[in-house]
Amino acid sequence: MTAQLHAPLHAPLFCDDRRAQATHRPARIPDVPRALGERYDVSGPRYTSYPPVPDWTGGVTADRWATQLRSLAPDAATGERTPLALYVHLPFCVSRCLYCGCNATVTTREEVVEQYLRRLRRELHMLRDAIGARPRISAMHWGGGTPNFLTDRQFDALVAQLDEVVQIDRDTECSIEADPRLVTRAQLRALARLGFHRISYGVQDLDPVVQEAIGRVQPESLVRDAVIMAREEGFSGLNVDLIYGLPHQTPDRFARTLEGVVALGPDRIACFGYAHVPWMRAHQRRIETMALPVSFERLALFRQAVARFVDAGYVWIGLDHFARPDDPLAEAAANGTLRRDFMGYTTRVSSSLLGVGVSSISEVHGWHLQNTAHLGEWQRAIDGGALPVHRGHICSPDDTQRSAAIAHLLCNAALPYALIPGDRAQLRARWHPFIDDGLVVAEADQFRVTTLGRFFLRNLAFTLDAYRDAPGDADGAVLRFSRAV
Repeated sequence: MTAQLHAPLHAPLFCDDRRAQATHRPARIPDVPRALGERYDVSGPRYTSYPPVPDWTGGVTADRWATQLRSLAPDAATGERTPLALYVHLPFCVSRCLYCGCNATVTTREEVVEQYLRRLRRELHMLRDAIGARPRISAMHWGGGTPNFLTDRQFDALVAQLDEVVQIDRDTECSIEADPRLVTRAQLRALARLGFHRISYGVQDLDPVVQEAIGRVQPESLVRDAVIMAREEGFSGLNVDLIYGLPHQTPDRFARTLEGVVALGPDRIACFGYAHVPWMRAHQRRIETMALPVSFERLALFRQAVARFVDAGYVWIGLDHFARPDDPLAEAAANGTLRRDFMGYTTRVSSSLLGVGVSSISEVHGWHLQNTAHLGEWQRAIDGGALPVHRGHICSPDDTQRSAAIAHLLCNAALPYALIPGDRAQLRARWHPFIDDGLVVAEADQFRVTTLGRFFLRNLAFTLDAYRDAPGDADGAVLRFSRAV
């Protein structure tokens, strides 16, 4: 029972190869009725964690977190290690993209980055002291910001810093996010030499009008060259990130972007909904609100992307990811071992995630923690010799049960009755409207989500969330389709 209560958010459960294969490889993509799309157009999280970050209840101080980190040390009797993933946040960008919702700092000063890397080294050593060992890393991801903003020398220095604290070897899956505008062949060669074999390019949209409206101009030829160079330099995994719901995106313009992305032939594609939150991100006020696609138009753009990528042979993964059938992500979706954590869908077997750097998020044996998102506060904490804790959450048994149910739903498009948390009869009653709308089918042992229902996976997950009211009830701050909070 203890092991079950502390299962990670992304643990695979109730695998069924036949159902998983059928669910993730739909024969056709149905049209979504406008009335249905508008009915389910409500705000809500993406559930990269449960509870979602805004609902964390606190109670995690720097001292308590340091004690929890000790659980990552190898077992004294058996030497068994906790499978551990590492996330490194590098917040710097050369310019501000207007759509951006990430924690990013715009600078052109190399000394600012150098100061950050020095403090990052101190944070890493504090974490190692708390753990009491040099843990092995099964997967490492660098995000931002713009990680490839760093120079080749800074890449080398950062990897050397990491090697002082954690064990990274040839079996570690190393991935990095990159801006195609900054990519050079020498940079890709340096990253490959350091062990990176998966790269994610932020493309967002290939249309010049849309690019101008979001402050990220990168000609399609530039993106194509970056893709070709990555292939030639030996990157075995190439991801492309797109955003739908951007200003001036129309079906015709987006169709050309989709064709261009298919022609690039990436291994994986992520297609996220733009979240327009100018009250949280002041730079988004520069986006022309009247040029944004509205509610059902956004959903139509996403459906257009799903149909095109599936037609091109990609497997629809979870909410908004697509992968080639022979990609490990698609294989995990087919065999029921797909996982989900703070970094999204993954095949990683890690049961814990350690985040370093400003705003980074960690998950260690049922404890969630986020570093402070303010660069100055993070620097002051590090300079004072303290772990830069901002907020956290210690999962209850109910949290853990709901986490497993939501993860299974988002990874496998199904909800086994045995995973239903709380009052099962009450939840089954709440799901009857979903059955009537054709979103789910009640089977002998589970609710199975239909292909139509895949467009509303988050709405289904809302009913499992004890921290929010029923969809559309009372939170008031409606963000249009898939604009996650």
